[in-house]
Amino acid sequence: MRIFEPHIHMISRVTDDYEKMAAAGITHCNEPQFWLGQPRTNVGSYIDYFAHITEYEAKRAADFGIKHYCCIGLNPREANDDRLNKDVLKILPQWLKHPTCVAVGEIGLDMQNEKEEDFLRQQLELGKKLKMPILIHTPHRDKLKGTKRIIDICKEAGNPPEMVLIDHNNEETIPATKDAGFWAGHTVYPVTKLSPERATNIFKKFGVERMMVNSSADWGPSDCLNVPKTCGEMRRAGFTEEQIQTIVWDNPFNFFAQSGKLDAERKLLAGTFLNNGAVKSAAKSKKAKAVAV
Repeated sequence: MRIFEPHIHMISRVTDDYEKMAAAGITHCNEPQFWLGQPRTNVGSYIDYFAHITEYEAKRAADFGIKHYCCIGLNPREANDDRLNKDVLKILPQWLKHPTCVAVGEIGLDMQNEKEEDFLRQQLELGKKLKMPILIHTPHRDKLKGTKRIIDICKEAGNPPEMVLIDHNNEETIPATKDAGFWAGHTVYPVTKLSPERATNIFKKFGVERMMVNSSADWGPSDCLNVPKTCGEMRRAGFTEEQIQTIVWDNPFNFFAQSGKLDAERKLLAGTFLNNGAVKSAAKSKKAKAVAV
C-alpha cells in the first residue's frame, strides 16, 4: 500500500522522520506553507521560505525515496500583517508556477475578520486564474462558524468544489463540508485536533469519497506517522484495504493531480505497476487519473 501524506510541515522535522515515514509506506508528501511560530517581518523571509519548501525539502525527501510537493500561499494569520501581506501576494504567481507546487495554500481564516477574507478572496481568484487546486485552513476558534463562512466565500468566488480541499475538519464541521461537495481533510494531531479513533469514526459515518487524513506534523506536539497509524485503526474497525487506499492514496493523488504537475508521476507509476502485473484503475478526477496498488 502506498501512502500520500497530504499535509505535513517537514521544515519542522528532523531528517530521521523521513526515514521513519518511508519505512511506514509513505511514498509522497505535500507541505503547505504555514505560520512558523513567530511573525515574519518582511517579504524576504517568505522568499527564503518558499525556496526552502520548493527545493531543499524535495531533495531531502528524495534521499529516502519520498516525492515531496508543496503548496504556496499567504497564511491567514499573516494576512493580518501589513508589513508583508501585500508584498507576499505580489510574488505568489511566480512561486505557484514552480514544478513542485501543486496547490494554493494553506489559506483561509484565523481570526475571521474582513482583512483575512479579502486576502482569501484574492488567493481564490489567483487559483482560478492559474487553474490550481486550493488547500484551506479552518480556524481553531469558532471552527464551525469559520468553516461555513469559508464555504460561502468559495461559492461566491466561483471556485468549483472539486478544486477545493477544506482541511482540519472534525465531527462538528464535516457535515457542512460534505454537504457542500468539497474535499475534506482530517488532521490527526495530539490534543488540539483528532485522534486516529475519531478520524476513523468520521470515515465510518461519512464514507471515503473525497475524504483525506493527514498529520500536519510541525513544531508542536505531533507525529509524522499519524497517517499510517490511522490506517491501522481503520483496519481494526473493519475497513477494506481498498477503502483505506482510497483515503490515503487515491484521493490525495487525484486532488493534487488537478494542478497538472503530477502527469509525469502518474505515467511513471502506471508503468511501474504494469511491469509488476498489479494494475488497478483509480477514480478519475476532473483533470487527472491516479493509479493505486
